Amino acid sequence: MNRYTYPCPLRWADADVYGHVNNALYLRFMEEARTRMFQEVLPADEADRRRHAFVVSRAAIEYRVPLQYREDPVDVCVKVAQRKGVSFDLTYEVRDADHVYAEGTTTIVAYNLDTGRPRRLTDAELAFLDRYTES
Repeated sequence: MNRYTYPCPLRWADADVYGHVNNALYLRFMEEARTRMFQEVLPADEADRRRHAFVVSRAAIEYRVPLQYREDPVDVCVKVAQRKGVSFDLTYEVRDADHVYAEGTTTIVAYNLDTGRPRRLTDAELAFLDRYTES
């Protein structure tokens, strides 16, 4: 099974008064990883991007261990858990070699921003997702 791994940098402002990364920022970490993962499958043309967009319809996070601010990035590992005709679920681990700090899931819907409606996943998108699908 393949996974996409994004080395996510931490910012000084990510730390709260307790010195650990604020829980709300984990959604941003997941978004950053997902956005970079999908760069290769998104159309270059802005009009095509609007017709072949993706939107998040659900997100959930389970926090495991507090992540203290540090200079080193944290890995955000992404896998495709399941896919359907118009949507798919991604799973995430925010981790390093020693700890899993959080696990998350998102449901992503293929969407046409011009019509304001869901759309079917294309063959190219399905092939892309298959590269990261759990077996």
